[in-house]
Amino acid sequence: MSTIYDELSADQAMELSLVARLMYESRENRRMVLSAMNVSDEADLLDNIRTGAIAEHPAYEHYLAARILSDTQQAARQVMAGLVKEVNR
Repeated sequence: MSTIYDELSADQAMELSLVARLMYESRENRRMVLSAMNVSDEADLLDNIRTGAIAEHPAYEHYLAARILSDTQQAARQVMAGLVKEVNR
């Protein structure tokens, strides 16, 4: 049975590896940012800022960081999907 790895060139394997690493690091860093603020997601953090449960500074910076990390992870997932689709052609 053939695996996806059988079809990869060295350049494709490196690119997939880098994108996978970016996905992992952005996910884990987002998790750390949210954990530091004791919330489950960005919406929860923003609600806590709005209600005054958490001080605006530095919570808003944490909110922005979590959003950027989430967006980065989603963009990397799209790149990964495109790479996998290209390999499977």
